[in-house]
Amino acid sequence: MSYVDVKIVVTGGAGFVGSHLVDALMKIGGRVTVLDNLSAGRKENIAHWIGHPRFTFIKGDCLNRRDVHEAINDCELVFHLAANPEVRIGIMDTKVDFEQNIVATYNILEEIRESKAVRTVVFASTSTVYGDARILPTPEDYGPLLPISLYGASKLACESLISAYCNMFNIGGVIYRFANIVGSRCRHGVIWDFVHKLIENPKQLEILGDGTQTKSYLLVDDCIEAFLFGLRHASQRVETYNIGSEDQINVTEIANIVAEEMGLKDFKFSYTGGVEGGRGWIGDVKIMLLNISKLKKLGWKPKHNSAESVRIATRQTLKEMAT
Repeated sequence: MSYVDVKIVVTGGAGFVGSHLVDALMKIGGRVTVLDNLSAGRKENIAHWIGHPRFTFIKGDCLNRRDVHEAINDCELVFHLAANPEVRIGIMDTKVDFEQNIVATYNILEEIRESKAVRTVVFASTSTVYGDARILPTPEDYGPLLPISLYGASKLACESLISAYCNMFNIGGVIYRFANIVGSRCRHGVIWDFVHKLIENPKQLEILGDGTQTKSYLLVDDCIEAFLFGLRHASQRVETYNIGSEDQINVTEIANIVAEEMGLKDFKFSYTGGVEGGRGWIGDVKIMLLNISKLKKLGWKPKHNSAESVRIATRQTLKEMAT
């Protein structure tokens, strides 16, 4: 698939993963429109494209149909990444995931349905749709899907809506279930939290849970490569792919990498103990590892493992904070 002069919309394109996707699409010749309300995204992430003849930025909300219509009206390809990015928010406000994920996705799909130009929608989902999976690594055809957070449930609902719209209205769909994506421009998550905590108190780091939470982490560069690769090779009306690394790392190991990259030696960890057997918070999937053999068989594989991804992301975070 060639992206040269293809009209593309990226919702959430000023965010962490979205802005890296925009970079990739612009570099390969796409005509990119970003729709972002800047609640989580930052205009600085896409500032280097402002003024480019193939780039348009719309400060708008996916909950506003007029904003969505303006962005999607004559485009050919939609990458839908706009969403609530923080799983823990659902504990305090149960409307957030419903509105920012489900309602927003419905609005996007309605505009795609009414559009005469859009052929494909690409959706950023999450490994949390699997819940506490009994099979590790977890393949795309695992079931039943029983998410344990409102975030995971809302993303699964979005996947179902996309599948239904694609089949009913002759649209192509590609769904990506992400592991933990890390790297430059990220402003949330474990690395960001640890760096800030250690700057505030370099002698002691509080770790949520019991420190044994073990998951897969992937550098955002690898994620974007997989994102475009899977789209090029999708053969079904609705294709679903896992994106992640092939190994895991636990939270204590991440803390040690962050402290090492910060040059700290005389420090101690303290653990909150967490909930429900050492989870960091209610709804936190404690152990996660995705089976990525579907993408690997097509020819993609990650360049970095979990520890390498965490280390590079930590260095990038520290560099960004210093500038």
